[in-house]
Amino acid sequence: MSTAAKPNLIGLNPVKLTALLESMGEKPYRARQIMRWVHRRGVLDFSAMTDIGKTFRERLARETVIAPPQLASRHDADDGCVKWIIGTASGSAVEMVYIPEGGRGTLCVSSQAGCILDCSFCATGKQGFDSNLTSAEIVGQVWHARRELGSFEGGDGPPVTNVVFMGMGEPLLNFDNVMDAVDLMLSDYAYGLSKRRVTISTAGVLPGLERMRGRTDVSLAVSLHAPNDELRSELVPLNKKYPIAELLEATGKYMKDLGESREPLIEYTLIRGVNDHRQHARELSVLLQDFSCKVNLIPFNEFSEVSYRRPSASSIGNFRKILQDAGLIVTVRTTRADGVAAACGQLTGAVRDQTRRRERFLRRGESDASNGGLIHSEKSDTRSAAGPRGTAR
Repeated sequence: MSTAAKPNLIGLNPVKLTALLESMGEKPYRARQIMRWVHRRGVLDFSAMTDIGKTFRERLARETVIAPPQLASRHDADDGCVKWIIGTASGSAVEMVYIPEGGRGTLCVSSQAGCILDCSFCATGKQGFDSNLTSAEIVGQVWHARRELGSFEGGDGPPVTNVVFMGMGEPLLNFDNVMDAVDLMLSDYAYGLSKRRVTISTAGVLPGLERMRGRTDVSLAVSLHAPNDELRSELVPLNKKYPIAELLEATGKYMKDLGESREPLIEYTLIRGVNDHRQHARELSVLLQDFSCKVNLIPFNEFSEVSYRRPSASSIGNFRKILQDAGLIVTVRTTRADGVAAACGQLTGAVRDQTRRRERFLRRGESDASNGGLIHSEKSDTRSAAGPRGTAR
């Protein structure tokens, strides 16, 4: 059997791993043993798995592999955050970020190399799109973080307590691989994370959101960024296909199916002069007045390719107060890891762009610069400016 054809056990969820081992004539409990070695203890060498018989270990080594993605580099920020660059089989590189806060450690993972959605405000989107990550490349980010932090079983390093799919890419456009990775994150024999501590963030891919119902019960975040369809369609072109009313309806159905008192997180990136006016806040409060949720305001983190700017502290405060006065639960995301270009909206990696979008974007930027201006958007209307989506938030 060639190496390329060998199953990669690190990316197989419990059901698929069990099925593979049963096809090899082994009992289901072997899957639990292997998952504990790989995901709880960080062991990749079959010969070290001492509670598995030598003959079967040798067969596993011949017929399968345990291969996390290649870790290319590590970048430590002054605030304790860490950004890692991960190589993918397609030849691109993606980024993941660890954000410690008190006793909690949040890992922001990527699901795609680039992003196909092309939101007007997104640093990842400006890179174009290469490929979906495999389940091994997704869960491998958690594996690498635990190894790097020294938090595998027996280690005393800082923990990974939360995982958020808020890195590069739109998770629901890579549904099957994301779900397989989520299964491993939740499994008691792998990473053992709480369903409340794994969050999938979507720009509003309704078919994927519908498929989540009955498939998983992890937490959900919705990247809204605008209080009406006209503005959101400029910022998030996907809105033209799946407008706000349909998105909120689908979100509500998913949350209702969970059968618990759980609320989605509504993410709203605030951009100066674009969507941060008092009227936008009042409009948002009306939109969400009968929708059970929490709102997370994200001050835009600037990056070089666009002229969009971070709102003032007073604008953020006024926006928050209007929402709170309307009875909404509101938080403002603290900017972290900006010293290593890993703050919300700054993740880009190195994408082998199959869409040639970045080439067109840069050509357009050179044209704008020759006319004396910074890159702004497809339109001159300042309402088109925005902040991150599909990037670490």
